[in-house]
This record gives sequence, C-alpha cells and structure tokens, in this order.
Amino acid sequence: MMCFFNLAGAIYDPDLEGYEVATIDQARILAAKHIAEVIRDRPNVVWAGEEVRLEVTDERQLVLFTIMVTGVDAAAVAGQPSSFRPKK
Repeated sequence: MMCFFNLAGAIYDPDLEGYEVATIDQARILAAKHIAEVIRDRPNVVWAGEEVRLEVTDERQLVLFTIMVTGVDAAAVAGQPSSFRPKK
C-alpha cells in the first residue's frame, strides 16, 4: 500500500513521493519515526502556537490517521519571571 506522510499545521510540507508499506502498522511506525525526526531537528515548531500534524494518506489522499504534537504552557508559567517565559 502506498502511503504519503504530509506535514501540516505549524509546518506545511506535503509528501510528493510516498512510501510503499506492507501494513497499516508499518505506516504507523514510520509516521512516529518521521514526526520524532521533525521534533528533534526543529524543536521550536512545537512552541510555534500551532500544532504540528503528520497526516498519513493513501494514494487517493484519504487520511488514514494523524499524529498531532502541541506544546502547551501550564498556567503556572504566567507567574514566573519574564526570563522563564517563552519569547514571542
């Protein structure tokens, strides 16, 4: 089965080549590894104010599943000194 691993949200990067996978489980593993690499290489995107999504589609562009990553500050951050809070 051909799957496409499209980044959406804070990063938009459609997969134009796709990957041939044997099972949906294999696609899920590849998707988790792919989003992990994105976060490793560009950790600031998690805090960009918008979720990072990896939408995995089939050859008809039907979404099979989505991985979403969002960084959310707790209310306690508001009480911290400005050096502790993220810069905007």
